[in-house]
Amino acid sequence: MNDNHSIINKGLRGVTVASTKISDVDGQAGKLIYRGYLVQDLAERTSFEEIAHLLLFEKLPDEKELENFTARLKEARDIPREIIEALKTRPADSLPMDILQASIPMIANHDPDIGNYSLEACQDRAVSLIAKFPGIIAAWERIRSGKNIVPPNVELGHAANFLYMLKGETPDDDAEHFFNVGLVLHAEHSFNASTFAAREVASTRAHMYAAVTAGVGSLSGELHGGANVRVMEMLKRIGSVDKVEDYINRELDAGRVIFGLGHAVYKTDDPRALILAPMAEIMCKKIGESHWYDISKRLEEKTKAAFKQRKRMDIFLNVDFFSASLYYAMGIPTDLFTPVFAISRIAGWTAHVLEEQFAGAAAKPALYRPESDYIGDYCGPEECSFTPMDER
Repeated sequence: MNDNHSIINKGLRGVTVASTKISDVDGQAGKLIYRGYLVQDLAERTSFEEIAHLLLFEKLPDEKELENFTARLKEARDIPREIIEALKTRPADSLPMDILQASIPMIANHDPDIGNYSLEACQDRAVSLIAKFPGIIAAWERIRSGKNIVPPNVELGHAANFLYMLKGETPDDDAEHFFNVGLVLHAEHSFNASTFAAREVASTRAHMYAAVTAGVGSLSGELHGGANVRVMEMLKRIGSVDKVEDYINRELDAGRVIFGLGHAVYKTDDPRALILAPMAEIMCKKIGESHWYDISKRLEEKTKAAFKQRKRMDIFLNVDFFSASLYYAMGIPTDLFTPVFAISRIAGWTAHVLEEQFAGAAAKPALYRPESDYIGDYCGPEECSFTPMDER
């Protein structure tokens, strides 16, 4: 390889690829904004249904609009029987994110208006996907556990209904509220990896199901949505507060990461993590397992101190750090943490698909097509001469 070529592997960091009105992340100030609103102002004061409406339709709904939108979501919750039967054929040890990703094209197969690419039809698809994601995840958990599927309860809101379908019992007020806040906080985060994947596919004029399928695939990676799973696994490996410092030293000595700390954008603690922390503390106490929260707090404190001492730099919390113990204390299986992320982020993905296909055409070329720097000089400055098989 010719060393005259420099290798460029920036992962698009610092590259602006399009304009958006949906959200903004100010990493220096620790701000996350949904269509002009600070997420801190929305988290404890709105329902996920309100946030989904805000993302899809560019405004917080009034009372009548929220009533109508909530009714649309409830009407779209049912999963086609054929999809449920298909899920029953999957091996019980299938990865839940694979199950979710495989289910989306099946939902497309049951869309009788699939050839209609109008804005209204695409908005209907967005509502349908937001409504159906919780049912798919809950149904898969029941199927793989050998339990009867729990149908949706029209009396319950979006957050409570998922926990009800998952566990077969209506959640208490704390669990419902905290899970709703978790959904609000995970709903959108600008041009993250999964959102960019969805927009890139949408830019080809593929339908919304194809774009969302790409988003789910991207979210499944441990460096993106899968990080909260790694956080809980890490807490279990540590086991107790008194083992935190030894664990940190061992991991850092080996050049490994402490999951839940560090972010590609934030240069201060993720504002979402700060909102989730007290909720995690309450839920862990509620189930008599405060040590998960206690380990997390000691891990945060000692890791930040270790980075200052070893690397002469600061490291900050990301959203996965406390969402892990919060969801665990709610009784959500660890391998469903990332699908739960998707239950929320589907609102952001669909909003971005709508923006890409209906509002972005004037702001950017129709199709994403980045350039690359070819550095494969295998035969020097000239092209290689082809050698027939019998002469190689």
